[in-house]
Amino acid sequence: MFFTKQDPNTIHYYDTQDPKAKQKFSGILISHFKKAFAAQRPLVFLCIGSDRATGDALGPLIGQNIQQFKNKKRVLTHTLFVYGSLSKPVHAMNLSETVNLIYQNHAYPYIIAIDASLGIQKHIGYVTLGHGPLTPGIGVGKRLPAVGDAHITGIVNTGNGADLNQILQTTHLSTVVELSDFVSDSIVNILQQC
Repeated sequence: MFFTKQDPNTIHYYDTQDPKAKQKFSGILISHFKKAFAAQRPLVFLCIGSDRATGDALGPLIGQNIQQFKNKKRVLTHTLFVYGSLSKPVHAMNLSETVNLIYQNHAYPYIIAIDASLGIQKHIGYVTLGHGPLTPGIGVGKRLPAVGDAHITGIVNTGNGADLNQILQTTHLSTVVELSDFVSDSIVNILQQC
């Protein structure tokens, strides 16, 4: 969980209620896929979060959806990998170990890190896509390693309030599911074209 940066040069915001948002998001996201495949780098989705707090379940939900699609369609089995799902979440306690495992198992991976985030009121329900690493945990005061060649976040709630963990516990599930569907559907649609 982290706070989103307000730098428009590196982070793109997508209102999931905008009918054109998914097409715009996919257009930028596919460029990351192409970078990975052109350089013959394994594409790794690192889906960070926990299923124990509604607001932090975004990453595991997306990871679950991508993994189910990959298993069902048997696509890109040797070049596409998913870490983090509802049954095997990647969270603060095992993130460093998982990142080490990724680098042990995959030569020069192209990592797209995915996590929930806290932001400002008007951005709740937005998805962000940015170049460079994600710093998970910063939104709730945790110090975790930055990771990723690119990152995707879903803004699930505001960062206003004394107890940020309570904010995650009381986040609307519908918001998390809508964000998860937006990201998962976009990724799956791109993978079907590969």
